[in-house]
Amino acid sequence: MKLPRSYYNWTSFIGSLIVVIALMLIVFLFIISTIFDQGGSYLGLFIYIALPALMIVGLILIPIGMLVNLRKNATNDDYNKRKKPTIDLNDKRHQNAFVIFILSSLVFLFLTSIGSYEAFHYTESVAFCGTLCHKVMEPEYVTYQHSAHANVACVECHVGAGASWYVKSKISGLYQVYSVLFDKYPRPIETPVQDLRPARETCEKCHWPEKFYARKLRVQKNFLTDENNTEWDIVMQMKTGPLYSALGLKEGSHWHINKDVRIEYISSDNSRESIPWVKFTNLRTGESTIYIDEENPLDDSLMATLPVRTMDCIDCHNRPSHSYKSPPDYIDNALISGLIPKDIPQIKYIAMDALKDPFTNKDTAFMYIDSVVTTFYQSDYPEYFSENQEKIAKAVAGIQEAYSLNAFPFMRVTYVDYPDHIGHLETNGCFRCHSDLHVSESGKTISKDCDLCHTIIAQGVPGEMMATTIFDTLEFQHPVQLRNDVWKVAFCSECHKNLFQ
Repeated sequence: MKLPRSYYNWTSFIGSLIVVIALMLIVFLFIISTIFDQGGSYLGLFIYIALPALMIVGLILIPIGMLVNLRKNATNDDYNKRKKPTIDLNDKRHQNAFVIFILSSLVFLFLTSIGSYEAFHYTESVAFCGTLCHKVMEPEYVTYQHSAHANVACVECHVGAGASWYVKSKISGLYQVYSVLFDKYPRPIETPVQDLRPARETCEKCHWPEKFYARKLRVQKNFLTDENNTEWDIVMQMKTGPLYSALGLKEGSHWHINKDVRIEYISSDNSRESIPWVKFTNLRTGESTIYIDEENPLDDSLMATLPVRTMDCIDCHNRPSHSYKSPPDYIDNALISGLIPKDIPQIKYIAMDALKDPFTNKDTAFMYIDSVVTTFYQSDYPEYFSENQEKIAKAVAGIQEAYSLNAFPFMRVTYVDYPDHIGHLETNGCFRCHSDLHVSESGKTISKDCDLCHTIIAQGVPGEMMATTIFDTLEFQHPVQLRNDVWKVAFCSECHKNLFQ
């Protein structure tokens, strides 16, 4: 098959070879991934991004080679007669080139449309977001898989609908790729709270405020660090909404997103853990009240430089998919699920002891956990150890697995680095505003009364629990006796946050 003389050069030959090889590889890998369901995120990266880019490079090389060849032979009489390339369909070589160009263009456009569609969906997939940069995104991907949103794609929350946020996310992604390639990313990665899309454009597509009124019953089981791993249960009625759903959002914790009110605040830090200024506005009457933290007031000049944020879902539910539990929490869950046998004496205590120090990598953590737990039972419970080695080995494996799902030494990530604002145990959470310290000019305070958000229905050791009806509440009893009942006046986080730092 004859082609224009300008085609016959090494640059165009190499370009053609690149196109053919790239196309064959795309077809081959696509068949492998589709029919045989093989490959992972890297295979998708090659099929939909890397190889198509390589094929385009090859296509560009073909005309470049032809133009260079034309200029190189410009002294030849045949080339001197025409200053610009011409197309003569009466010439067999031009006919062949034209047919090849048309057919290859149609095939290329067809494949490009399919490839672009697949590339779009691939770059929006969970596999792309979570596994392409294994070590960097491991904390987010692992915790996401064990969250309530495990079947919701990452982009549904992080990007949402619309072209503008899609483009913004891809531009941001280019810098992230650069950071990974050149090891420029921080450890741990900072939570992008300033750049998140408003919850009303993402969360409320499923969790619209008008729908979720009903109160919930929460049963929480904990284990003490005594010899018997004593269970301590607490049953709470969570006041997410009013007692009667017909009242809408007039009371309960979800009152904060009532469409008849607007709550604004200023945070003095990027993590939004310190909130010294709160403004409440009744949108029906127009009445506003400003509350100032008396122990942490903001200077007027500093306040003028800080943004005023309107409260939404994410201000409380800030870890909806990437929740990192503390050692007491994830060990309790492992004991409840049977991952760690709860009848091993002092297993909660020794698990806490093995996890009290930070680790540089998971291998070191696993070896240390094994060493601490095994040595403890060999020395303090030698007879029990000799008779129950398999059970203790199961406990060690359970502690290691629970640790691996919540702590990531490579990225220096623990629950301390990504605090959860729901509740008030290890972070101030609700107490960021509900502290009795935020006072208005008229003397009003944002109450710290626990009964605003929940009532305690039952608490204590199973079989000996104190209980009441859902219309009443019990006073909280701390499972461990503390001197002077200090828990009544202090924030919970003052003790609990410092346990594992």
